[in-house]
Amino acid sequence: MSQEKRIRQAMIRRLIEDHMVSTQEELSELLANRGLATTQATISRDIKDLGLVKIPGEEGHHYALPESPMLGGSRDRLLRLLRDVVVSLVVSENLIVVKTLPAGANVASEVIDGLGWPEVAGTLAGENTVLVVAKSRQDAPILAQRLEALR
Repeated sequence: MSQEKRIRQAMIRRLIEDHMVSTQEELSELLANRGLATTQATISRDIKDLGLVKIPGEEGHHYALPESPMLGGSRDRLLRLLRDVVVSLVVSENLIVVKTLPAGANVASEVIDGLGWPEVAGTLAGENTVLVVAKSRQDAPILAQRLEALR
């Protein structure tokens, strides 16, 4: 990792801890105010690298570090967050489409990834949808049942 990237990501961590940052644009502005001009693509990659998730707050959703006290590091807290945001599940072949409340997909994806289930090849989060990719067609219904049981 380059020195520039380390510095930028350290600054992002501090900004997320000190400010209620709701959008990539806000994060970009905060970085620019501190002399670090970035592109949207760079910020998006940094958000993914840092594992930032959006969590609900008093003034709407905002970014948080996965180990943030706001998220609560406990597995129980993360599972409660998953229950709070997941609306529905649909299985198709080796895919599970998880619908969430608006801005809940990042939280759900982070929790699913954090569960460490060996049948999960990976997740992809949008605004209110998570695509869970199972390693096989046979694994998808098993994963869907586990996810449903967590709701």
